[in-house]
Amino acid sequence: MATLTVVEAPSGPEHKTPCKKLDVEASTDTNDTIDIEHVPVDDDPRQWSRTRKTITLCMVSLATMVSGLASNIQNPSNFLIEEDLHATTSQISWTLAAFQLIQGNLPLLWSTASEIKGRKPVYLVASAIFVVGNAALALSKTIEVMIGMRALQAAGSCAVISISAATLADIYEPHERGTMMGIFYAAPLLGPALGPILGGSLSQAFNWRASFYFLLICGGVIFLSFLILFKDTYRRERSLTYRSALQRLHTSREPVQSSGKSTITGHESRESQTSVKDTEKQLRLLNVPVDKSVVAVRLSIKDINPFPSCFRMLSRKNNVLILIANGLVFGFTYCLSYTCARTLANAYGYNALSVGLVLLCLGIGSIAGSVIGGRWSDRVLAKMMEANGGEWYAEMRLESSTLGMLWLPPAVIGYAWVCEKHVNVAVICVMLVLIGFSSIWMYTCTLAYLVDANPGRSCTAVATNSSFRGSLAFVSVMIAVPLQNALGDGGLYTVWAGILIVTELLVILVLRKGESWRREGEERELKY
Repeated sequence: MATLTVVEAPSGPEHKTPCKKLDVEASTDTNDTIDIEHVPVDDDPRQWSRTRKTITLCMVSLATMVSGLASNIQNPSNFLIEEDLHATTSQISWTLAAFQLIQGNLPLLWSTASEIKGRKPVYLVASAIFVVGNAALALSKTIEVMIGMRALQAAGSCAVISISAATLADIYEPHERGTMMGIFYAAPLLGPALGPILGGSLSQAFNWRASFYFLLICGGVIFLSFLILFKDTYRRERSLTYRSALQRLHTSREPVQSSGKSTITGHESRESQTSVKDTEKQLRLLNVPVDKSVVAVRLSIKDINPFPSCFRMLSRKNNVLILIANGLVFGFTYCLSYTCARTLANAYGYNALSVGLVLLCLGIGSIAGSVIGGRWSDRVLAKMMEANGGEWYAEMRLESSTLGMLWLPPAVIGYAWVCEKHVNVAVICVMLVLIGFSSIWMYTCTLAYLVDANPGRSCTAVATNSSFRGSLAFVSVMIAVPLQNALGDGGLYTVWAGILIVTELLVILVLRKGESWRREGEERELKY
């Protein structure tokens, strides 16, 4: 059995991103090389006009911003909910915990669905669930219903977390992704920054239910924008899930189907005949002989099961270390926003709106770090490619993250002790800006690396990342208050500074060893 080698775009006048190999087993008579990033497709999303790409970027960014907004817009209203629904503090905590657990771990299923049906159907179904969840939350009469509907709300909002990054990978070349990921990721950072302000203002002007009515309206706008304006970016020919089915087709010769179509005969419609030609074209690209009696590709349970792809990602050391690093950074920032609100309320006597205004500094720093860090990432990548004779490998992306690493631990330690000593709140604001800027600078680079290091699996990569960060954020929030009470802000965030130094060492280790680890992983996958 010969080896089919899947690579990213070679350098040249048409595609400026050099080769990065990913070996995929296939049954062929000769060795061939397939550039999975640029397999010919009809209506190539990467050839779309700048206007259409910008519209797509704006829509997915809006959706992710609202998803981030939903995560903490409730926080300023917790005491009002507790009084109105006669709930305990523990029950209120469960409304937050249920949201984090579902939002962190469900994207893996959404991403798998997008590899079967495409991006647009998943966006529409998820947006509809989000709308229903918010409507039920606004009308909740008991805390038990509210806990369940927060989980439903999270189920609808979390799809965009994984699929949006994959959508950008569909429409932008690898050498453009750093900048676009930076711009895109500013939106979900803006959501959590604005959430406390909007939640506090709406609760003060109306009642706690107003926040969920606001999200209901936002969800409706998002649903309509995806329904009317969004053009699906998914192309099955560039999906490793689809290619797995093609390879299985050649080895097993069993009739298979794609995109929900049944086995095709010569008497069926012109649309079916077009599908036959597309399938034959893809088989030729793989150097797989086309059997005229087998003309469709059916995705089996083995092809669409999300867990093998997730486990395959976790079998590579470079992926595991980056996922842990991303999870710890996200867990830190979520813990920071939660405990900072408590410090401002207890030590400074701030109300919900004032707390939200201070936390906006964290969001401003994060947005600046995301956009500037993304552009810097592409610039460093271009210079390293030039110095390397035009050749590229994914770990080059991590080189740009080192600049943000220099600032993060000192900023965290500074924040720790200005809070501990109750220094003027203006100093806290400065520390929050620096923390947001440096932490997201690093996160933007590592997220782009995950996409670049897993070509054809961008959805799975981002969904697995979401699972890690959601789970670690849940843990960090659950232990935040006991640690804050026991150690104070100074002790708590000095410990966090130490954890973040270890996190940075993990990223540096991947920067140095990641390429060899990826090759080992690819060779190991060929044996199975």
